[in-house]
Amino acid sequence: MNNPRKAGSGTGTIADNRRARHEYFIEDKFEAGMALLGWEVKSLRAGKLNLSDSYVLLKDSEAWLFGAHVSPLLQASTHVVADPTRSRKLLLNRKELNRLTGAIQQKGYTCVPLSVYWHHGLVKCEIALVKGKQQHDKRDTEKDRDWQRDKARIMRRG
Repeated sequence: MNNPRKAGSGTGTIADNRRARHEYFIEDKFEAGMALLGWEVKSLRAGKLNLSDSYVLLKDSEAWLFGAHVSPLLQASTHVVADPTRSRKLLLNRKELNRLTGAIQQKGYTCVPLSVYWHHGLVKCEIALVKGKQQHDKRDTEKDRDWQRDKARIMRRG
């Protein structure tokens, strides 16, 4: 049976940034398009994306994705010199860019990618306006998650 959420199937999620969800409080989310090259699209169809150390930088009223690693496919990039960690432009409208710029200039806010996925045949990047967590906040989040899991287990047993 085909799983539409499988990474390499051409639909659904390509990559998640689980580390960002652990290290930051997510304040607001945005959906951005990505300007990609042909070999990058082929690699994304194969699920060859790593978002773990990536971040979003706003400069000159444009959003750029830095640190995302797209591994080139050997058969897809024979005639092209592939740069797996090049900066990729994120496509947002002016209102969203202004909102992000204003919030990032405040103390403690930054912008990180949460996931990359297919949406009607186009590659979209879900970015978030986030605030960093302290160590005790991370422990509290983990404690709450464990309690929810235990509570669900108790409710199933009756």
